[in-house]
Amino acid sequence: MKQPLSYIHPQAKVAINVVIEPFTTIDKNVEIGEGTWIGSNVTIMEGARIGKNCSIFPGAVIAAVPQDLKFKGEDTLAEIGDNTTIRECVTINRGTSDRQKTKIGKNCLIMAYCHVAHDCFIGDYCIFSNNSTLAGHVTIGDYVILAGLVAVHQFCTIGDHAFIAGGSLVRKDVPPYVKAAREPLSYVGINSVGLRRRGFTSEKIAEIQNIYRILYQKKFNNSQASGIIEAEMVATPERDEIIQFISSSQRGIMKGYFQKS
Repeated sequence: MKQPLSYIHPQAKVAINVVIEPFTTIDKNVEIGEGTWIGSNVTIMEGARIGKNCSIFPGAVIAAVPQDLKFKGEDTLAEIGDNTTIRECVTINRGTSDRQKTKIGKNCLIMAYCHVAHDCFIGDYCIFSNNSTLAGHVTIGDYVILAGLVAVHQFCTIGDHAFIAGGSLVRKDVPPYVKAAREPLSYVGINSVGLRRRGFTSEKIAEIQNIYRILYQKKFNNSQASGIIEAEMVATPERDEIIQFISSSQRGIMKGYFQKS
């Protein structure tokens, strides 16, 4: 349902049952899936791909060109998965030639005034609280929670099920399953509350905790800790995910609270 005071470019592909409120602008080369609601004063620019049953609240700007001086106008995308909610005044820039797209997964909640820069890849079931900001080329896994006012440095990676405390500055990669807080950002435990909510057993939570005790509380360097974890811990998907994350980190992983930077 299109309100008479909204504008939809004739070349936009909008499903029949999408609701578009007044004073919203939808440009060409845009696709919007069934059941999506778009509030008033939303701007959806070229390259947006919005899934089914999304909600986009007033003032949001989707698929604006990257805030990157290297961008030369190439055709790129900003993708938003099904059942994702974008709250007021969120800005999501489309990609550059590096990754060709910015991508937000399914069932996410991006709260008011968040910014997602170019070439960010965000997994499913993520929650970003108000005013959280991602620089370019950030990768975030599934079920990640950013509390309010979190700022993530470009090219950082945050693993699945991680929780970042409010007001944190993320300058290094954050491994999966952990809680991160303090300044500089440090390991403060595993995200046991979130893991329980998502059905992880007490035994699995204990296994993850034991892995991070070796990494962060035994005074080993990362290579030593990874070797011990691989040698002494039974192979499981979670163990292998953590080892792979550490070995593939480009910026280095955050320190433990008592580790020297």
